Amino acid sequence: MTGRRPRRAPPPPVAGQLLDWTDSKHWARTQAPCRYCRKPTFLRDDDRLPADKVCAEKAIAERTARTTANYQNGTL
Repeated sequence: MTGRRPRRAPPPPVAGQLLDWTDSKHWARTQAPCRYCRKPTFLRDDDRLPADKVCAEKAIAERTARTTANYQNGTL
């Protein structure tokens, strides 16, 4: 036996957590300006575009709120 443990599945998301930032696809080797605030970041969003965690989750929450409001107003 090699003594290695099998890789565990990530924990389920908790309230307020929109993206699993522990996944390696959210990290890059080089910094790039965040697509929202333009500050340098190593993080990438689900589209692999540079985005800080706070900025990306804020954008998702705002988009969800707009869509919900439009649905409730009957403008969708």
